[in-house]
Amino acid sequence: MAKKETTKTDMIKNSTALLISLVALGIGFLGGVVFSAYKSGSGVPIPQAAPQQQAASKKQQMTADQANQILALEKEAAADPNNKDSWIRLGNLYFDTDNYTSAIGAYEKSLSIDANNANVQTDLGVMYRRNGQPKKAVEAFNRAIKIDPKHEVSRFNKGIVLLHDLNDREGALRAWEELLSVNPTAMTPSGQPLRDLLKRFKETPAG
Repeated sequence: MAKKETTKTDMIKNSTALLISLVALGIGFLGGVVFSAYKSGSGVPIPQAAPQQQAASKKQQMTADQANQILALEKEAAADPNNKDSWIRLGNLYFDTDNYTSAIGAYEKSLSIDANNANVQTDLGVMYRRNGQPKKAVEAFNRAIKIDPKHEVSRFNKGIVLLHDLNDREGALRAWEELLSVNPTAMTPSGQPLRDLLKRFKETPAG
């Protein structure tokens, strides 16, 4: 039963981890681009705020049910620290409540038991990025790609972090080109073909 539940949450997080969506400002696409983080599968944008501000806002909105679930899972993980599924579910709850450092710790604990989970590696990368650690985020996405070369979410996220956080435009474009080689019809979370996005970036002078 626990395994089934974890698989379900993994799938949700995997589709969420389309970390950042590109939204055009004004009529023309190149009139301006806003980077906004998307939570796995929800399609609901998380405002692009400083991590500390965002965490405080989310903590204020944490529901009693979420708090109780976290407490229960913390007890479960402490009682059976080798249960990777408990750590994943706990990491997912921390993810949902923007508790970045705790999510990182839970995901890392799960990965210390089983490192070959591309979805968890990707979610770890999302949390690293939200915690202001973009280089570690890219490392996590690279591990996900190594585990599963067809893992589209990690490839898309890698491009976003390279472009937006590390100012590596060429690296970002390469990451997205590699994603297109895996899936030529890949889409951004906003529904735009990634191929069109990549073309527009190439046609726009850097800087």
